[in-house]
Amino acid sequence: MKPRAFISRRWIVLAAQLALSVVVTAAAPSTSTFSHASTPAGQVNDISIFVLTITGLIFVSVSGLLVYAIVRYRGRDGDRTEPPQVFGSVQIELSWTIIPILIIVVLFLTTTRVLFSVQDAPKPASALDVIVVGHQFWWEFRYPQYNMVTANELHVPVSNNATDRPTFMKLTSADVIHSFWIPQLAGKTDLLPNRVNEMWIDPRTPGLYLGQCAQFCGAEHAKMLLRVYVDTPQQFQQWIANQQKIQAEIPLSGSNEALSADAGDAGVVHAGTNAGGQKLPARSENASAMGYENSKEISPRVGQYVFEHQACISCHTVAGTVATGRYGPDLTHMMSRATIAAGAAANTREKLLAWVTDPNQIKPGSLMPAMHLSDRENEQITAYLLTLK
Repeated sequence: MKPRAFISRRWIVLAAQLALSVVVTAAAPSTSTFSHASTPAGQVNDISIFVLTITGLIFVSVSGLLVYAIVRYRGRDGDRTEPPQVFGSVQIELSWTIIPILIIVVLFLTTTRVLFSVQDAPKPASALDVIVVGHQFWWEFRYPQYNMVTANELHVPVSNNATDRPTFMKLTSADVIHSFWIPQLAGKTDLLPNRVNEMWIDPRTPGLYLGQCAQFCGAEHAKMLLRVYVDTPQQFQQWIANQQKIQAEIPLSGSNEALSADAGDAGVVHAGTNAGGQKLPARSENASAMGYENSKEISPRVGQYVFEHQACISCHTVAGTVATGRYGPDLTHMMSRATIAAGAAANTREKLLAWVTDPNQIKPGSLMPAMHLSDRENEQITAYLLTLK
């Protein structure tokens, strides 16, 4: 192949890759601060453009005067005379003093107006309340009006002239400083331990909006991602109704070829209530005698037994079961989420199995430890988690 032909083909390939990347980027949800879809983000965008315009005019004016002075008063061949000496000009000194003061006053008043408009916006009775808690390295979302909790993927209703329903959020941190930022919906707001900050959004267009933690918070800061789903009123109510459902305990009794054939009747005890005050179903106290402890069956029923007899329930909650941990994300409806590990991976069976086996495969530095279970136990737990829809 001739060198020139090789170079031409290489440039064609590079151009095709560039075009493909542009198409993919255009199709993907935007994280541009100039593509706003909410009132707070729109006001921040407007003041950004305003400041950029003023500073741009200043740059052009000063650069133009500098170029003019360089060209107009440049040294010329044969010119040995000293230029006229000017010792001050009242008009020029007043200009470069008064004009910057006026510019600063205009910028100050404009910024103050936007700050008060965003921070002191009145809260309507129809507003949705959400409590946002930042953790290393995931997000917890509480909906006090609906008595439900979810993680990493925030759902809010669309807000328009027909159904004006903004979302007002209270933000705090469970450990270190985090920062909540969805560029298309609002400016970033810090989450501080032992302090509550507030922000609000009123998305005008349904869809998916991406964000992330904007404050370095540890080893996995870069993988502490955010997904905000803006739903139509009907979609939001359907999502709420699904999230309010509890997961029933899968009965441990019943026929199972993989269980011990000589298992006797198992005694039954009540597990009491969970953190939400809901009565939990009865559990078998002699489940291990029925063969579940050493069962080779890969099924949700056996997977729930393994899940509830490992340290999983010390960190995670599954509403309606004995799992009431609060240290890690709520897993009650984890399969209703598109991602796992705070957006670090797609929520598929393969990725979920890898996450259960060893979280460091997906998110090095994750605070979720590898439990060092057998491959069979990891598959059993995964089979159970896949039913949490």
